[in-house]
Amino acid sequence: MANSLHDQSASQLGGANLFNLEIIKKYDKAGPRYTSYPTAPMFHTGIDAKDYTKTLQRVASDHAPLSLYIHIPFCNTVCYYCGCNKIVTKQYHRADPYLDLLLKEIDRVADSLQDENGNDCQRPVTQLHFGGGTPTFMNNDQMRAIMNKLRARFQFVAKDDGEFSIEIDPRECDEDTVSVLEEIGLNRMSMGVQDFDPIVQKAVNRIQSKEETLRVLNQARQHGFESMNIDLMYGLPHQTVATFDATLKTIIEFSPDRIALFNYAHMPHMFMPQRRIDEAAIPTPQEKLNILEHSINTLLAAGYVFIGMDHFAKPDDELTIAQREGKLYRNFQGYSTQADCDLIGLGLTSIGYIGGGFFQNEKEMDQYAGCVNQDEFPVFRGYILSDEDHLRRQVIMRLMCDFALTYESFESEFNINFKQHFADGIADLQEMSDDQLIELRDDGLTVLPAGRLLIRNIAMVFDEYLQKKKEGSSFSKVI
Repeated sequence: MANSLHDQSASQLGGANLFNLEIIKKYDKAGPRYTSYPTAPMFHTGIDAKDYTKTLQRVASDHAPLSLYIHIPFCNTVCYYCGCNKIVTKQYHRADPYLDLLLKEIDRVADSLQDENGNDCQRPVTQLHFGGGTPTFMNNDQMRAIMNKLRARFQFVAKDDGEFSIEIDPRECDEDTVSVLEEIGLNRMSMGVQDFDPIVQKAVNRIQSKEETLRVLNQARQHGFESMNIDLMYGLPHQTVATFDATLKTIIEFSPDRIALFNYAHMPHMFMPQRRIDEAAIPTPQEKLNILEHSINTLLAAGYVFIGMDHFAKPDDELTIAQREGKLYRNFQGYSTQADCDLIGLGLTSIGYIGGGFFQNEKEMDQYAGCVNQDEFPVFRGYILSDEDHLRRQVIMRLMCDFALTYESFESEFNINFKQHFADGIADLQEMSDDQLIELRDDGLTVLPAGRLLIRNIAMVFDEYLQKKKEGSSFSKVI
């Protein structure tokens, strides 16, 4: 792919052009992360369980693979920075009734995917992800029960041919847990770290030593996990370039396959735990930008490839290869190699993308349990994409994944004149071209290094609903 970031050296990416504070200030507004399009604020309650049932039945005989997402909502402590949908409790017995509900929902979905003879769906499952919350809040037997049910009702590809992953809190994971996760067929692990500095950890209520993190990482490697991801976060209270550099060096020494470097979005009006964070201790915009600049250059110098947004991967990682081949994709878990999957969401508040529509489960446990116990799908809202939505979704997807657009490919697929169809958007792009965020040509555009940090802004130009100001201000700042 032309001008791919992994074809450029760290020195070419650093410096004033990439980290120009005035340019970043100009564009640093709230915007979607585009793990979906249309984005979640456009979901509505006009989509319900009946629509979901019809959609499942319609796609049951398709041949494209399936992706499964299982949401485990429980955490035993609250991290103050977290904006995830979770239930904080130290009462581990609360997982028992949730397991029963989850198994019932799995059966209900599988039943709806059966053919007219009552045979289970033959579409291969090539991707599975356990998210949360803390998935290992479930004990080993409960994890076995979930996977046994999934394997009984769905056709999984061989372990080596699929991506079967789980998010891990090292404080909630011992070697027995790692062994069981391998036993049930998982082969990828994502681990939250954020920052190893003890002052930062105390300020965000996540005390996690380097030793216990390294222990779980090494155990996972010993048990054959193929890919390890580490989550870091910049912009947390008390962080400086010097303190975060120590965390980066430790992580680089661990040598995970992937690293996610998330921007802390302080939105206490939306996420109550963030109200416990001392705002005076949050880095200034300049210091935050300095941390980001240093982090990117450090990771690139260590040999990682900047995939996009906040994701880095080794040159031989599947994400890097998929991007190089133009096959990278985005879904609710971020960047993915599984481009042609229908995604089925299972569990409280989970979201699926199936048959051209989004479907989200109930967010409150009582409502979720009520629906499942009545043998109904707990879907409470969603969105069915129009032809225009599919076009714009594809444009935004390719921008986010490829950092480039070729107009002709969309013109042939969607039967449009790209420049006429997106005339208003291309006019907005001219200012970004003047600011050297993109190279704008007659036949397409390429995102320049400085624009890669602001890719959300570039994608927002093609967001019909954002341009019409139908969406709210519930998004984080882009930097």
